[in-house]
Amino acid sequence: MSKKSENVGFTCEHCGREVFPATNGSYRNHCPFCLHSKHVDIVPGDRMSECGGMMEPVGLAYKSGKGFQLTHKCLRCGERSVNKVAKETIQPDDTMELNRL
Repeated sequence: MSKKSENVGFTCEHCGREVFPATNGSYRNHCPFCLHSKHVDIVPGDRMSECGGMMEPVGLAYKSGKGFQLTHKCLRCGERSVNKVAKETIQPDDTMELNRL
C-alpha cells in the first residue's frame, strides 16, 4: 500500500469530527482533534489487522532522534502501539490533546 492510498480523509469514530488528508506528503494515523486511532495495522501501514477496535491515546514520550511518540492502546484487544508524531503534522488541536496525556 502506498502512502498516497493511505492518505485519505475520514470521520473519526470516537469524536465524529471530519479529518482531512494530510497535505505535507505524510498521512494521518490518528484524529488530530481527539488523538484516537483505529486498530487496522499489524505492521504500521499494512492494514492487515482484523481487530478494528478503537485505539485510545494513553501516553506520550520524547525520544532523542525520533521526536514525540504517541502510545495507543486498543480498547477491544488491548494491543499497544507506538507511533512517531511528525512535528509537521502536529495540528493545534493535537497540541491541546497532547498536553492532557
